[in-house]
This record gives sequence, C-alpha cells and structure tokens, in this order.
Amino acid sequence: MRQRPRGSGAEPLFFLDYFATGGLEPTVAAEVIKGISHGCEIAGCALIGGETAEMPGLYAKGEFDLAGFSVGAMERGTGLPDPEQSVKAGDAIIGLASNGVHSNGYSLVRKIIERSGLSLDDMAPFAPSDSLGTALLAPTRIYVSACLDAVKSGDVRAFAHITGGGLLENIPRVLPDGLGVALDGSKWTAHPVFAWLQDEGGVNDMEMSRTFNCGIGMIAIVPADRVDAALATFTASGETATHIGQVIASPGSSVQIDNLQAAFGRG
Repeated sequence: MRQRPRGSGAEPLFFLDYFATGGLEPTVAAEVIKGISHGCEIAGCALIGGETAEMPGLYAKGEFDLAGFSVGAMERGTGLPDPEQSVKAGDAIIGLASNGVHSNGYSLVRKIIERSGLSLDDMAPFAPSDSLGTALLAPTRIYVSACLDAVKSGDVRAFAHITGGGLLENIPRVLPDGLGVALDGSKWTAHPVFAWLQDEGGVNDMEMSRTFNCGIGMIAIVPADRVDAALATFTASGETATHIGQVIASPGSSVQIDNLQAAFGRG
C-alpha cells in the first residue's frame, strides 16, 4: 500500500516564519511580515515568532529566502477519516475555486513572460487594471475556515490541496489503490490567467494540468448523497464551490480531465 500525505482536519493554532537574506532591508522585511500576519489572520492562527537571518555572501542584494510552518490540533476522533478506508467509487468531487496561479509553476510562468516580451510593469493582458507582476502574484487563497466548517459538518471524506503537481499529481495522494477521478472542465470557470499562460506559452492541456491548479485550488471528496449539503457549507463559508466530477475505478489512480478548454472559456 502506498504511503501518502493526507489532511487531518486539524485546526491551525500558530505559525512561525524563517526569513533569510544577505542584508536586512527593514521596509522589505516589514512588508513580508505584514503579508504573513494577514495570512495567519485569514487562517485563524497566531504568528508567535520566527527567525531572521542575515547571510552576506550567500544571498545577492535584494534576494531573500522565506519559509514557515504551522502547528494544529484537534480533538481525538474528530478529524478526517482515513481515505484508504472511506473513499469509494461513486463519491463526488467538489472543487473550490482558486484566485490565480497561487504559489506553483513560477519557473514556467517566468519562461512564458520572457517569451511574451512583456515586463512585470506592463498591464496584464488578462487583468487590464493590474500590472502583470501584481496580477501574477495575487496572494494564494486560504481555504482553512471553509474546510474546517466542512469537516465539522461530517460531509467530507478527504481533501486534496492543489499545489505543485497540479490536478494530476495531487488528487491521487488521497485515493485508495484502484480508484481514480474523472473531472469535467465544463463545470468550473478558471481564472483568465490560465488561458493566457496556455496561449502565450504554447502549453498543452496535460502540462497545464500537471503544473497549475487550472482554476481549482482545493478539492473535497464527499459521499454522492451529501453533495448539496457540502456545497451549501462551502458557499456559506465564502467559497465558490462546484461539483466537478466523481471517483471512478482506475487501476493506476489516474485523473481524467475532460473539457479543460471549457474551464478556460473555450470550446
């Protein structure tokens, strides 16, 4: 049996950060900490401290390295069930909308920007009111509150956060052997950044699905008879939630995505 990381359903309590740079620039550090604090506020946890390290010679001027971790807790017996035992063929897949690229695929994003000939200060073709840099660096949506509400409701069997590896590599991490998922792109509407990235970079659907979240930042697996209740819970928590597919029998735990172009507003 494969060992996979999986969500626990724990509530985050506190966060600690690590900020390393060649030479501390107070205004930059202040902006970084401000962003971290805002993220912690959204997630409902406390920023209780961290580490700031100056390493001249290791980092070039203007460069910094940022990392962090959180600690959570839950009452025994109140977390998510083991997906190896709970996820079944026929279960429904609910997708929570992303608000952009989030924090993955930026090596490819930089190559696409280079190919486009645009600078980060130019207006974003997919968001004319913002510069390209501002639009591409929209803060990742944080789903903690909505996911905790869904866990408490008892409607969810598993979550998969769509991070590095995109839809194709993250969803199988919470699937038992012999099960996969079938998704229908016509069921959701992706942020327009993805159509721009695909067109400008000439990226095929497979690579888009393996690199980016393609408009879905989190998926929840729920029993088929609990879809409406789960959708109501996520919507009440402020998320755009959509029934986008189902769990199917699949020897290779594959992720099938039909009509991805529809999610990008085409076809």
